[in-house]
Amino acid sequence: MIIAVIGGGAAGFFSAITCADSNPKNKVIIFEKTDKLLAKVKVSGGGRCNVTNACKSIADFAGNYPRGKELLQEAFKTFNNKNTIEWFEKRNVKLKTEPDGRMFPVSDNSQTIINCLMGEAVKHNIEIRTKFPVDSIEKKENGFYIISANQPAPLFADKVIVATGGYPQAHHYNWLQKLNLQIIPPVPSLFTFNIPGSPLKDLMGVSHPAAVNILQTNYSYKGPLLITHWGISGPAVLKLSAFAARDLADKKYTFDVQINWLADQPEISEGDLKNIREQNGKKLVRNVIPFSLPKRLWELFCNQAEVREFENWAELGNKKLQLLFSYIKKYKLSASGKTTFKEEFVTSGGISLADINEKTLEAKRIKGLYFAGEALDIDGITGGFNFQAAWTTGYIAGKNCAEA
Repeated sequence: MIIAVIGGGAAGFFSAITCADSNPKNKVIIFEKTDKLLAKVKVSGGGRCNVTNACKSIADFAGNYPRGKELLQEAFKTFNNKNTIEWFEKRNVKLKTEPDGRMFPVSDNSQTIINCLMGEAVKHNIEIRTKFPVDSIEKKENGFYIISANQPAPLFADKVIVATGGYPQAHHYNWLQKLNLQIIPPVPSLFTFNIPGSPLKDLMGVSHPAAVNILQTNYSYKGPLLITHWGISGPAVLKLSAFAARDLADKKYTFDVQINWLADQPEISEGDLKNIREQNGKKLVRNVIPFSLPKRLWELFCNQAEVREFENWAELGNKKLQLLFSYIKKYKLSASGKTTFKEEFVTSGGISLADINEKTLEAKRIKGLYFAGEALDIDGITGGFNFQAAWTTGYIAGKNCAEA
């Protein structure tokens, strides 16, 4: 049986390897349109490859996917992060856990993961064809014809696994739409917020735990926030952007946010700031930095509240104190636009999960056609979750394609 895997990324390789491993009689071929294999694996995590996350329960793990949570919650019962760790360790690739739960190869080098996957492909006699763009797939009674402008004649495959990754624009899915599959239009996920004329811009590089809320919505996220010269970034913003991706696209990326700089200290009230005033009457307001705020951020708040350079706490009136506290707890900014976050480009959208058998990842109406990875309408936040979705869906698609 000939199995065609379209896409030479993480999901493509994992599905191909699983398929070949499950049934050695299969002839598995990977088709990759570029000359680069496992390109996203190479650059992920700053070149270290954030393989998965150490998140302990399946329910908690699945909660990190704005789209695809329900499908993955079941899929993780078949293949989850523990299985990923075991899979790589059996192949002499040990992973380590960082304090935030992200997992990397002990080597801190993505090439370790690439070498492992490439080695498995060789071991299982998987054929790899690069510079092979697939223009369309035609379903026939006995299988599929794969059509490429690079080939004089269509190639036959008994079954096909589509693992092309996420496309940034809807028209890129046209070749799949011909198969009567429903496409959820793609929009960017995982991006930073542009704040034109931001009062924070001179604080570029300052990072602090914060809760960021998109006003007039229920979207909020807590985590480290990083101030940049164009706006705000960091895990809190990136994760928030993922969950709000479709609504922010509808808003054309123009919206208001509110920052609580005391996200890790929820018990603090305005009364605590008044206590600081009482205890530090003779000291300068600017010199007594409350609640472990970054010094530069406190100075900005003092400037915005028009606290004089040599004003001491005893001179600080209630009006200014209330204003300062409002900046600390409810700092408002107007966002207009986004910036894609480095190599972590992820899209929300793809093949509708309504068209997919959730247990096998086979198209409901097209027998023998399977999907894996970001080609599906599945996406996760940063932290190894998108790669875990690739390993999990690749494993399930590969296993079922081999056995069916």
